[in-house]
Amino acid sequence: MKFRLSNHAKEEMQRRGIPLEFVESVLNSPQQIIEEKSGKKAYQSQIDVGDGRIFLLRVIVTEDVNPPVVVTTYRTSKIDKYWRRV
Repeated sequence: MKFRLSNHAKEEMQRRGIPLEFVESVLNSPQQIIEEKSGKKAYQSQIDVGDGRIFLLRVIVTEDVNPPVVVTTYRTSKIDKYWRRV
């Protein structure tokens, strides 16, 4: 998927230590896409950050522009809070 990173997303990736490769992986092959507030979508996947712990990486995207814009991204251990069971 072609996308643009907002300045805020770049700053948060830097601050939170989230590599661009992780974000690109979630955008290209998300395990889930969840509708969020204000028409945004959360592309999310459970990832192993390298030490055996599993986190949920959430990439918040606005798709009403071309290319879509990554608004922010974060990882959380609170998988049950965000994961949608079908």
